[in-house]
Amino acid sequence: MVFVHGYNADPGVWGQLKDDFKAAGYTDAELFAWGYDTSQSVNEVLAGQFASYVDSVRQQTGAAQVDVVTHSFGSLTGRWYVKFGGGQDTVRSLVSLGGPNHGTTTAYLCAAWDQACRDMTPGSYVQTQLASGDETPGAVRYATFWSNCDEVVNPDDSVPLNGATNVAAGCLDHNDLLFDDAVSAGVRGFLAG
Repeated sequence: MVFVHGYNADPGVWGQLKDDFKAAGYTDAELFAWGYDTSQSVNEVLAGQFASYVDSVRQQTGAAQVDVVTHSFGSLTGRWYVKFGGGQDTVRSLVSLGGPNHGTTTAYLCAAWDQACRDMTPGSYVQTQLASGDETPGAVRYATFWSNCDEVVNPDDSVPLNGATNVAAGCLDHNDLLFDDAVSAGVRGFLAG
């Protein structure tokens, strides 16, 4: 299992979700959280770095495939890796918690000086490429969890993907998707399927 944090965050955001997975029988040796510089470009830099990280996890664990759980901006990096970076062979399931999968207008607030924000704006190169053709390519299983009260991803319906299991999580703040018991149970249930 590989966790991918969102914009201006770090791997520490996964503490509670990792604890929930451990309570469900996972071990620390099965749970990995990738840390990265969120100011870089999804397609030019981050997807390649993530591919290398996934390869290192697979080598360390001996697993042919990994499950990937992403939050917010991390969803774009995970999706780019699956769609364009060889991840269709190495990712079994991809879960997006509050991912700006079709862009978010709040990204315009920082797009003038930050590449990641530009990647998150509606209609950006990254958004256009990820939306082209099949949004959920390959045999990878996809799920999204979204909130109708998300103050970061606007509009709220930017999160669901065609071809994914799309779960409305109710009225949660953007970061509360990381700590909500029902979301955690839903993620674990989806990955167990």
